[in-house]
Amino acid sequence: MSQKPEHPAPGAADLSLRSDCGNCFGLCCVALPFAASADFAIDKDAGKPCTNLQTDFRCGIHTQLRQRGFSGCTVFDCFGAGQKVSQVTFSGQDWRQAPHTARQMFDVFPVMRQLHELLWYLAEALTLPPARPIHGELRRALEKTEHLTGGSAQELTELDMAAHRAEVNALLLRTSELVRAKVAGRKKDRRGADLIGANLKAADLRGANLRGAYLIAADLKGADLRTADLIGADLRDADLSGADLTDTIFLTQPQLNAAKGDTTTKLPPGLTRPAHW
Repeated sequence: MSQKPEHPAPGAADLSLRSDCGNCFGLCCVALPFAASADFAIDKDAGKPCTNLQTDFRCGIHTQLRQRGFSGCTVFDCFGAGQKVSQVTFSGQDWRQAPHTARQMFDVFPVMRQLHELLWYLAEALTLPPARPIHGELRRALEKTEHLTGGSAQELTELDMAAHRAEVNALLLRTSELVRAKVAGRKKDRRGADLIGANLKAADLRGANLRGAYLIAADLKGADLRTADLIGADLRDADLSGADLTDTIFLTQPQLNAAKGDTTTKLPPGLTRPAHW
């Protein structure tokens, strides 16, 4: 999964929430498991290096991942967690030269990745004017989360991540409600809905709550998703051709990478049109 282009986080460049594979020890290619499927050509256990990982921690088939059956790698993003664990938590000591660090490093990586994802969302929330009434709370949550990322390996592995996510999510939900309240009329609430393969072509989804919705292979061609909340929505193979995503909230680069689109798809600032579109 190494060598992907960097994707700047909206309003959060100073928090290094962008992948820097050159300063990472290939952690996503080792720490995480995957199963043979449409996304991965082989099975791999957690803690076992991918067969495509080279000695310099780079991917040997990076330019051919989709063609070789590893499209799942192309949609993954660690939000900068990989280099944080490699260069800060473990001070640049890699798991190959120091095998005794491997297990702990691989356990820390998923925790750091979640913390960095929360930082991304909090940083975006602080750029949204309608959320100004809770900017103070959002800022404190961001500072707390950033402080947690600086903890020791032991502190990170012992962190109650579920509790912290719940705390931050409550603020993100309030942010969503404040932003979507600015959209006139009744707004669709499809939170966690099963919309797999749904025909939503040209649908008016302005201000919709699509948090955690299953939009796998949904037809969203020409849909209006302005100000819709897409946090955690599964957009794998969803067709966003011609869709308007300019003001969607909590949309991430991995979600876009997993979807389909074209040159007419309108994107939010700070996100990049995937190369495979």
